[in-house]
Amino acid sequence: MSSEPKDAPPSPAIPERLASIDALRGFDMFWIVGGDEVAHALGKWWGGPHGERFAEQFEHVDWEGFRFYDLIFPLFLFVVGVVLPFSLRKYTTGDHPRSAPLGRIARRVALLFFCGLLYNNLLQFHFDSLRITGVLQRIAICYGAAALFYLFLTTRARVILVIAILLGYWGVLALVPSPESKAGDYSKETNLAGYVDRHYLPGKIYESYYGYGDNEGLLSTIPAVATALLGVFAGEWLLSNRGKWLKALGLALAGLACLGLGTLWGHVFPVIKILWTSSYLLIAGGWSLILLSLFYTVIDVIKLRAWAFFLIVIGMNAITIYLATHFIPFDEMAQKILGGLARHAGEFKPVVIPLGTLALEWLLLYHLYRNRVFLRV
Repeated sequence: MSSEPKDAPPSPAIPERLASIDALRGFDMFWIVGGDEVAHALGKWWGGPHGERFAEQFEHVDWEGFRFYDLIFPLFLFVVGVVLPFSLRKYTTGDHPRSAPLGRIARRVALLFFCGLLYNNLLQFHFDSLRITGVLQRIAICYGAAALFYLFLTTRARVILVIAILLGYWGVLALVPSPESKAGDYSKETNLAGYVDRHYLPGKIYESYYGYGDNEGLLSTIPAVATALLGVFAGEWLLSNRGKWLKALGLALAGLACLGLGTLWGHVFPVIKILWTSSYLLIAGGWSLILLSLFYTVIDVIKLRAWAFFLIVIGMNAITIYLATHFIPFDEMAQKILGGLARHAGEFKPVVIPLGTLALEWLLLYHLYRNRVFLRV
């Protein structure tokens, strides 16, 4: 017997959990935790120029340009944004105060940021060489900012905000010179974002940026927030009352539009991942939208789901396996288990250990999945 008054408006339905989102997150994390090593090994096994070009797609570009591996991080931030309307929509209907989830959001931001510091060897207590920024730290900031913008801004205001970030970031890098260079300098050595990191970013700067700045630096984190907001728009679209096929088509068309605009913009504002330029943001966002459309169509519209179970197991514990691969020597374990097989595998030898490493990681995640153990951050 219901305790609600007869004239009370119906409570909003709990959004259905879309398996496609978990699978897409798992697809993304697959490449981070070892799929790239398998791809490199397959490229070596394949050999020749075709094998080299295939393996090259699983390495970041040196500076300007775009490869498949340059999609991985923004795709994860995009999925972070997609999930937000599913988890927070009930606080935007008026039935619950918008401030109610702020404590939970703050805890998640703090936990993610702390995990990022642990990943960067916080407990070694070498604070003079501790890197403050990182992948998990950027995820924390983007998640927190996108969650607040979703709760307290209208969709129209968020659209205006994303446009302002895209144009504003371009304007800053194009018109504001660093003390060491001129305006519009996008070179790795003397760009404005790198200068800000070198002079104002606390802690150690990430080495892969050649010491000129940080991969997850101060200025480039601002457009990364817009990547998460693109995911928020996609999540709102999936929660709308439109038909499933129209939702899938809308995501694909939006993705194509982003790809086209990003490609055109790249002629004047280069596509550079480390700087997270607006053109790079749009190209990565375009591919993210297209992949979401594809996964949603196959898994949640056509209902072909069995193949996606492998990815869903990864996607349900994405942060867990990201941390685990840093602290647990899965590759050494695979070598001890499969080293003999690898020695007798002939030309397939380079692939055996990377595949074994992935298998061990997946089995750990499957054990957690079967026991309903998930790291919620």
